[in-house]
Parts: sequence; structure tokens; C-alpha cells
Amino acid sequence: MSETVSARPASEQVGIDELLERVREGLDRIGPHEAFEATAEGPADGPAKSPAGGSAGAADAEAALLVDIRYAALRERDGLIPGALVVERNELEWRLDPQGSHRAPEATSHDLRVIVVCNEGYASSLAAASLRQLGLHRATDLIGGFQAWKAEGLPVTR
Repeated sequence: MSETVSARPASEQVGIDELLERVREGLDRIGPHEAFEATAEGPADGPAKSPAGGSAGAADAEAALLVDIRYAALRERDGLIPGALVVERNELEWRLDPQGSHRAPEATSHDLRVIVVCNEGYASSLAAASLRQLGLHRATDLIGGFQAWKAEGLPVTR
């Protein structure tokens, strides 16, 4: 038996621009410098150290995991963000689900702060929303994507 998928009524149909706008309303999107600072604070799954050597406060104690979902040709052409976890978009949910059998070692908890990076900041919004549906409630994306990161002069490796 096969199930048929019924079309949505016109009143429920949405274009990609509206969908993107709706998705972004639920995200705390961040800019390149904020992303850089968030990932430079220490391990993504543990407390950062304060300048005095003790643990930093709980609100800012956890570094973010930067996840690059750009496809290989863009990474080869433009370079990589040092320390970013590279996960192809079609594998993202499987690799970051903390309960998944195919998870990346970095996918330690649903509390993990994840910053998704695509090329220009569009696909990453949709990807972050998908991660939130998996329970990764701190997932967000980088405004302007890799191109904004690079334009701000932040570290890139070839």
C-alpha cells in the first residue's frame, strides 16, 4: 500500500521567502564577530575558563560549535573556518542528533550551542530550524554565512 500526499489548501501554502522569514523569527541569529567570540571561548561541550583561570559564569561559560554545511566545491574555492565541524547539509541532522547512532563526537547534548554556517546565510537558517526540531534548542545560524565571515577578515584556511 502506498500513501498519497494531499496538496495543502492555498491558504496553507507558503513561499520560500515567507518560510525563511518565519523560521528566522524563532532564531537568535548572530553576526560573524559574535560567532567568532562564541567559538573561541573553549570546548563546545564544557565550561570556558575566565581570564583569572577559574570557570566563567554559566551564561557565557559554554563555547559554541560552528558547523559548516557548505558543499565541497565552495569549501575548496573559498577555504575553511578553522575549528568548524564540516557536515554536508544532507547529513546534518544525523550527525548532530545527540541520540543518533551516526552522531559526530561533538554532538554531546541537546543543550549544545550550534551555529550553522552556509555560504550566504539562507540555507543555514532552515538547517538551524531543523536542528531545533530535533531538540537542539540553542541552534542558530550566522547572518551572511561564510561570505560575511570572510568579508570581516576573520580567520580562514585553505
